[in-house]
Amino acid sequence: MDTTGLLLAVVVHAANIQDRDGAKLVLSKLLGRFPRLQLIWADAAYAGQLVEWAWAAGGWILSVVRRNPDSHRFEVLPRR
Repeated sequence: MDTTGLLLAVVVHAANIQDRDGAKLVLSKLLGRFPRLQLIWADAAYAGQLVEWAWAAGGWILSVVRRNPDSHRFEVLPRR
């Protein structure tokens, strides 16, 4: 069964919480629940300290998928 893209956890939080901080709340829900989870794709809003946090907290690789900086139009990215 291909589980790519399936929803694993949901957290509803206040609007004054930044996305990358809210991501920690979501990823915390995954701890110990999905032992085969190794790679998580995210967009550029989740770059920075969250990458290190994900590795330290769950041993996950948080791969940031960036858009082409030369493109000034909508493009479908391979994963995100």
